[in-house]
Amino acid sequence: MVAVTRVVLIIEYDGRRYHGSQLQVGLATIQEEIEQAIRGLTGESCRIAAASRTDAGVHACGQVVSFRTNSILPEQTFVNGLNYYLPRDIAVKAAYRVAGSFDVRRDAVSREYSYYILNSLTRSPIWMGFAHLVGGYLDIEVINEACQALLGERDFASFASITGVNKKCTVRYVYRAVMEKRGELAVFNMVANSFLPHQVRNTIGLLIKVGLGRVSPGEFRSIIEARVPGLAGPMAPACGLRLIRVNYPVSFGGET
Repeated sequence: MVAVTRVVLIIEYDGRRYHGSQLQVGLATIQEEIEQAIRGLTGESCRIAAASRTDAGVHACGQVVSFRTNSILPEQTFVNGLNYYLPRDIAVKAAYRVAGSFDVRRDAVSREYSYYILNSLTRSPIWMGFAHLVGGYLDIEVINEACQALLGERDFASFASITGVNKKCTVRYVYRAVMEKRGELAVFNMVANSFLPHQVRNTIGLLIKVGLGRVSPGEFRSIIEARVPGLAGPMAPACGLRLIRVNYPVSFGGET
C-alpha cells in the first residue's frame, strides 16, 4: 500500500483573469486550476491549502500551497507535469515533499507583499495590469515617515474592510513597511505575520494620499489609533499587488 504524503508547491501567477486564489463555484480561481492540474497528472481529486489568500486580480510570485497525495512521482516531475496541465498564467516553480504534519498556513511565520505604483503622467502598456497609475508627485520621504507608525504590533482594524472584520482579532505584527522609488516605479513592501482582508490595499490607498499631501503622517497615525473598520483607504486597485513570498521557520530548498 502506497503511503500518503504531503507535497508543497511554490506557485507564481498572473491574477488578472481570476476571481482570487480561493475556490468559488462557477468562477475561475487559482485553486480550481491547480486542483484540475493535480487531477490531470495523478488522477487524484484533492483539495489544496494556500498559505495566503489573494483577491481577484492580485498576482503572486511566491504563493505556497500544499496537498496530500498517494503519488510517488519525483518532485521535479510534479513541477514539469503540473505545468503541462496548467494555463500559461499559472506556473509551479518548485515542489517539495514535507512532513504530513506540516500546515502551510499555520506554520508560516510571515508573509511579504509588494505593491507597484507607476508614478507617471502617462500610462504604460507594459505595466498596465501590473501597476497602479498615479499621476501626481509622490513624496516618498513623507510616505516612509508615515510608515513608521505601521511597525510592530498594532490593532489594524482601520485598515480592514468593514465586511472582512466580523469578530476576528485585528491585531497584527508588521516587521517591515517601506516605499522605494525605482525610476517611475514606486514600490511599497510590507512584511507581517499575517494580514487582514484588504489590509495592504487599504494601507497603500491611504499612503498614496499621504504622498500626494492630502493626509499628514500625524493624521495617518490617528487613523491607525482610531481602530474603526473601513476608515483607511481608499482601497488601491488589485493590479499593483503581488504576494512575494511566505516565510517558514525552516525553509524547504531555500525557496521560502
